[in-house]
Amino acid sequence: MAPRPNWKGYLKLSLVSCAVALYPATTTSERVSFRTLNRATGNRVRRQYVDEQTGEPVEADQQAKGYEVAKHEYIMIDDDELKAVQLESNHTIDIERFVPRSEIDELYLDTPYYMAPTDRVGEEAFAVIRDAMRAQKMVGLARVVLYRRERLLMLEPRGKGLVAVSLRYGSEVHAGDAYFDEIPDTDLPKEMTELAKHIIAKMTGRFEPDKYEDRYENALIELIRSKQKGEPIKPQPTHRQANVINLMDALRRSVDAEQKADADRSAARKPVGRATRTAKAKSRARKAG
Repeated sequence: MAPRPNWKGYLKLSLVSCAVALYPATTTSERVSFRTLNRATGNRVRRQYVDEQTGEPVEADQQAKGYEVAKHEYIMIDDDELKAVQLESNHTIDIERFVPRSEIDELYLDTPYYMAPTDRVGEEAFAVIRDAMRAQKMVGLARVVLYRRERLLMLEPRGKGLVAVSLRYGSEVHAGDAYFDEIPDTDLPKEMTELAKHIIAKMTGRFEPDKYEDRYENALIELIRSKQKGEPIKPQPTHRQANVINLMDALRRSVDAEQKADADRSAARKPVGRATRTAKAKSRARKAG
């Protein structure tokens, strides 16, 4: 069963529109989560807001949002006043521009959603927008209000639907110069680069996300299981960074290690020899007789 949508409204391209919904494309629900407990009693503890000046508890119905305009001076905003802030993007994702996907830096990508039509009437309009974008090899830029914030979206065809990825605004992304300027220019020996390229070539493969697991998550699960069984907790082995005395030697040792691993894999895949197959066949015949 598909998850509940995060947002429902309309997708609009010029005068063409259709009813759509946004669904979460990722989840963190399978992650191990912890509760805060009272160490003395083992009971869960509950967070409570207190007045900063009086120290008195403030119940939920007495809490309000405030914007600090000066030290200890706030403008109080009620929920009804926030709801009154209406933009077209509250209910409509209006595509404003199309750009090549390659022009959007990965740093700007934030949260992915699946977009799908929500009624039969709008399916044709949705398909027209999707297929035209795919044919032109373009992604669309639009806006939507999610969680009381207007977010920029990148719309990209995927299968029968669209993927809508919220984008960070320019003010939210740091320029890399401040972090990279002090890295010195290095004139590397050609052999070093060639050795590193050889290692990369040997380690090149396809991205298969199912082959990667959250090892820290798995270790947490094992810890919890050990505690349940009353077993002693085994310390996990840690990897210590070895000091590299000679970079060239380290690269050469890495190449040698990769070549040895290739040889071991080839030996494991080596077909069984004729004599071995004959001996196995005779053994099976004796057992059958």
